[in-house]
Amino acid sequence: MAIELSKLTPHPQHSANLEQYATEGDLAAFFVLAVDQLDSLTNKTIVDIGAGNGILGIGCGIVGASNVILIEADSTVAKVAIQNSTKVMAKYSVNINTINCMIGVDESPKEFPCDIVIMNPPWGFQNSKADRPLLEYGFELQPKSMYVLHSAKATHLEELGKSYGYENEIVFESNFRLPAKYSHQSRKMGETEVKCWRFHKPGDAQIPDLED
Repeated sequence: MAIELSKLTPHPQHSANLEQYATEGDLAAFFVLAVDQLDSLTNKTIVDIGAGNGILGIGCGIVGASNVILIEADSTVAKVAIQNSTKVMAKYSVNINTINCMIGVDESPKEFPCDIVIMNPPWGFQNSKADRPLLEYGFELQPKSMYVLHSAKATHLEELGKSYGYENEIVFESNFRLPAKYSHQSRKMGETEVKCWRFHKPGDAQIPDLED
């Protein structure tokens, strides 16, 4: 899986303002397999918000999702996602559609049925609350579950989820590598700690509470 995802045309990462940082193949594969283990991707409809080059959503399609919708704000990056999707659809039985839309600025795609929402949104380091429109839109789609890869320092996700009627659990913690692509970074490869949250309807927790 990680090798397959690493073959995709990479995210161009040309906008620091949009906080464009590519998810590496190993982490993307780990994320997708975690989703599949807890919610089974087989024959599911997946919406990937802030999809970048499509690596997370495409990974879901490779594992077994029947329909994947990629929503990406940057038109140049959306074209990369389309190229990657075309190659993957030629090899796997999945339908992948890409929508070029900046959630919170453009008119959002009308709500449509989906099983699982996934995202690695901008974390708000460059623009405060940049993640909020994406998170809110994800909850508004009313999926069975929503997976969010975000900075481990984020403290606002749980309360936002509660306001939409969702409980949450932490799926995993990892490190996210940050190549030195922008002028505000040093020349060295950096990394930051991330967590993956699973938001779910009440009573649908899938990870045992070790304190019980």
